[in-house]
Amino acid sequence: MSRQLKNIINSSAFLLAIYLVSFVGRDIEATIYGINAFSFVLITAVSVQVIAFIPSYLLRTEKVYDLVGSLTYIAVVSVAYTSVDNPTTLDTLIFVYVLIWAGRLGTYLFRRVRKDGKDVRFDKAKQHFFWFLQFWMGQALWVSLTACAAVIAILSPEQDTLSTFVIAGAAIWWFGFIYESIADYQKRAFRKSHDPHTEFINTGLWSRSRHPNYFGEITLWTGILIMSFHTITGVEYGVIVSPIFVYILLTRMSGVNLLTAIGKKRYGHLPEYQDYLKNTPKLFPKLFS
Repeated sequence: MSRQLKNIINSSAFLLAIYLVSFVGRDIEATIYGINAFSFVLITAVSVQVIAFIPSYLLRTEKVYDLVGSLTYIAVVSVAYTSVDNPTTLDTLIFVYVLIWAGRLGTYLFRRVRKDGKDVRFDKAKQHFFWFLQFWMGQALWVSLTACAAVIAILSPEQDTLSTFVIAGAAIWWFGFIYESIADYQKRAFRKSHDPHTEFINTGLWSRSRHPNYFGEITLWTGILIMSFHTITGVEYGVIVSPIFVYILLTRMSGVNLLTAIGKKRYGHLPEYQDYLKNTPKLFPKLFS
């Protein structure tokens, strides 16, 4: 099978998966321009990627890829939130939490790619239309699956009360967000004073987990899911896929595996790096040194 055909199939599979996700919101009564509000949100996620992909491919640049991903989160929750006639406290909390997370992560990733000059993931892909498109459709699926719990919770009607689910979920979200933010800050500070091509970070939160930022990411989306339990019913419980997908994505697909391969290539000859791999958990942080 040629790479081009494989890329076309993958992009089509991503779009099919997004279509299947739409069934989770089939009972949502709200509509936008006559379209089921949840389906409209998913269409928005795909549309933003297509609009950004075209100039990015023409210019052969990946520099706005991660930024567009974050902006897509902001777009989908904004569309959902503004379509609700009388937003509840839960709606507002989830809306603000996603804005805070997306704004911080998008800014961090955009600054990083500007400093590095490129993202090695796209060195070859951006030269080929369907290969590059595959990444953008994958990003549309990433947003759709990850944000589905947040969007369904906003669109679903509920009484304006703060249940145990909301309080517990909010606490978990803040823990995950702060944990991820600290991990990213520590890595950024390390890269300013060390050469990441010859030295690896193993201090701070990175001494307790090889990927503390990913642990924070999974935790905060788990918090959003728990908050959504206050309002979801029936088929909407399918949004449980949100943190599960984040976990699979970061540990089995583009996250941990890719970075581990890069790390072994750069530092695999160092005894201290071999000890780091052996004695430091991959994801969930160890409680004691």
